[in-house]
Amino acid sequence: MSMPGGWGMVRSLTRDSSVAQRKLAPGTARRVMAYARPYKSQIGVFLALVILDSALVVAVPLLLGEIVDKGVIPKHSDVVVRLSLVIAGLAILDGVLTLAQRWYSSRIGEGLIFDLRTQVFTHVLRQPIAFFTRAQTGALVSRLNNDVIGAQQAFTSTLSGVVSNVVSLVFIVTAMAAKSWTLTRRGWPAGSHSRPAAA
Repeated sequence: MSMPGGWGMVRSLTRDSSVAQRKLAPGTARRVMAYARPYKSQIGVFLALVILDSALVVAVPLLLGEIVDKGVIPKHSDVVVRLSLVIAGLAILDGVLTLAQRWYSSRIGEGLIFDLRTQVFTHVLRQPIAFFTRAQTGALVSRLNNDVIGAQQAFTSTLSGVVSNVVSLVFIVTAMAAKSWTLTRRGWPAGSHSRPAAA
């Protein structure tokens, strides 16, 4: 199950023209990945769960098609019952995967929040007294709250949303091509098929 919050953040960034005009400073990507390094094994398991859950998006419609083609039309009740039980099992598996994803997402996200806020707060405490007379209190609070939460969402909801949607798209196109390449090619929007003849 994909998380809509990831795409929502991406869309909000694309609407902000100032984001497109800014360039990452050298070494920024390396610093960002350093925060994720302590959680790389958990992120790997999290992404594996996201990919497995995305596969269920394709598996259930295919099984429903098999029920109609091989069970309902030929009137084979045993096929209908067997595949229905498989779909019910996949629904339970999807619920388990969703719970596991949320657990790993919370564990990774809260760990990142703790690490980032601890580092920012420690850095603020090292500043001289003159820094606190010049700095705005709201800016400091924003650094500790909003900026940290944005970094946490990048590693959880945004990452899972992007991976889930990309993997689902690949699985769906692959399944459509395997079922009927002609139908898939005709449904492609990039003008890959000839226009129907005028009546």
